[in-house]
Amino acid sequence: MGVTILQPYLFQEGKGGITAIEYLTKRLISMGAKQAGSFIVDCETIVSLSSSMPQPPSNKAVHILHNSEFPASTFSILDTGAKHIPLVADNLFDLLMIKIGNVYTQKKQPSIESKGPRFEYGDFLIKLGSVTMNGNFKGILIEFEYRPCIVFLNCWELMRELIQGFLGISISSTYPQFFQQQTLISGHQSLKQNDSFQAIDTINQYLEHFINYRKQTTSIGGSTQITGLPLRS
Repeated sequence: MGVTILQPYLFQEGKGGITAIEYLTKRLISMGAKQAGSFIVDCETIVSLSSSMPQPPSNKAVHILHNSEFPASTFSILDTGAKHIPLVADNLFDLLMIKIGNVYTQKKQPSIESKGPRFEYGDFLIKLGSVTMNGNFKGILIEFEYRPCIVFLNCWELMRELIQGFLGISISSTYPQFFQQQTLISGHQSLKQNDSFQAIDTINQYLEHFINYRKQTTSIGGSTQITGLPLRS
């Protein structure tokens, strides 16, 4: 795999998600992209309410994600509130979570997923994801992957140019927020944009967006209001 960037696609109120996906699909095909199957990234979050002292209870969330690009893996991220602790395991991890169900009082948040068609465009892999939460449409996430490179800093300008050309929008040259974060490596601060990109980095980006979608509460007439860029004919 290469470097991946997730870009939300905001479209005009009143335009349905299916219409937006159809438009984006036609645009990709007109550019010369070829459809190469489909994909799905799903997320289930369990909030553990520890009954042990001290009070009040210590709330921790465990995010469990799966990515069809890595069918043999389960990605788990423990959210302690202060930091995220990632774990990549095989699919037996799902069974482990069931086994330890009696250790904590568990509350599941609404399940959320992004799925749709994937396209190959030269060295790029582009995925059009319809985001749904408990079956309700929440928005569209587009995943751009540049496969020949594993260091964000070396391919950002190329990816930025593709995203701008495909979506017809202007994107700041400032690095996306995810790549502005710093990681502690061997006691030294290292910018994430200089690190080798890994599968867990894609998962972390999806989790950030999933959390934001869950926080959305604005609705009109029982349906989510989505505003932003108008669809072009």
